[in-house]
Amino acid sequence: MRNVLVVLFDRVQSLDVTGPVEVFAGAEQHTPGTYRLTTASLDGAPVRTSSGLTLVPDHALADVPDPDTLLVPGGEGTRAPDPDLLAWLRHHGPRAGRLVSVCTGALLLAEAGLLEGHRATTHWAYCDRLAREHPGIDVDPDPIYVRDGRIATSAGVTSGIDLALALVEEDLGRETALTVARHLVVFLRRPGGQAQFSAQLAAQTARREPLREVQQWITEHPGDDLGVDALAARARLSPRHFARAFRAETGMTPGRYVDRVRLEHARRLLEDTADGVEEVSRTSGYGTPEAMRRAFVKALGTAPAEYRRRFRPATRP
Repeated sequence: MRNVLVVLFDRVQSLDVTGPVEVFAGAEQHTPGTYRLTTASLDGAPVRTSSGLTLVPDHALADVPDPDTLLVPGGEGTRAPDPDLLAWLRHHGPRAGRLVSVCTGALLLAEAGLLEGHRATTHWAYCDRLAREHPGIDVDPDPIYVRDGRIATSAGVTSGIDLALALVEEDLGRETALTVARHLVVFLRRPGGQAQFSAQLAAQTARREPLREVQQWITEHPGDDLGVDALAARARLSPRHFARAFRAETGMTPGRYVDRVRLEHARRLLEDTADGVEEVSRTSGYGTPEAMRRAFVKALGTAPAEYRRRFRPATRP
């Protein structure tokens, strides 16, 4: 039996709490006797989330033993944390088997001195603040979650589900984690190295119609010629003017946008089809398996074949 303690406080983000809780509860239902879930606030009183929901904790923090997994969610309440909560975390955090944060929960761990000397992430909008206020932390703004020994931190909100699934896989195996993911109708557990944004979310939508059409064309035709000259011709602009306008309106160069679209396309094919690596590399625009391998290793820290082995379920419902 693994004890999981979720810390509650006023103006916590409700999904930071309920997302991981549903994952651990699903794993307990699948394999009874594996997890005991407990929620606790400082004084045991109900807390009001940032969205207005009221959560009723099981206990006061002072009344619970040190857990195997201590999970600290984020939310508006992390902006000016209660000093007593920080003191509790400072004392009990080092005694937990695993120390986990969701979203801006990393700010609480940092304020309590628990992330010093460690690699960590948080919601993309707060990574600069975390790095600026705590220079002793190696802040990585890109991944959806980061593991550094017994400490695990995740990015914004729903990435807490991905991290919880990774912890379930660590505890109970890949098939249990995939079963829970399918039950929750999670498309597929994302690897920690996956970027916080998809290409479409990372880039702004261009204001001008020709550039928006080019963005859509890139997404729908990743295997085509997507060089600047070809894209500029489609937008009816000179290559120089196109490159400048695309970057100004989307926030990234055409080449960077194409790279992200192709990586995302290849990743989904590896997750959802039985296509061979060579075919995936061709249809995703890489041309050769080696070119795709280099892109995967650079962005995700793993080769395509290993990515497929780890993140594609053996069977689908």
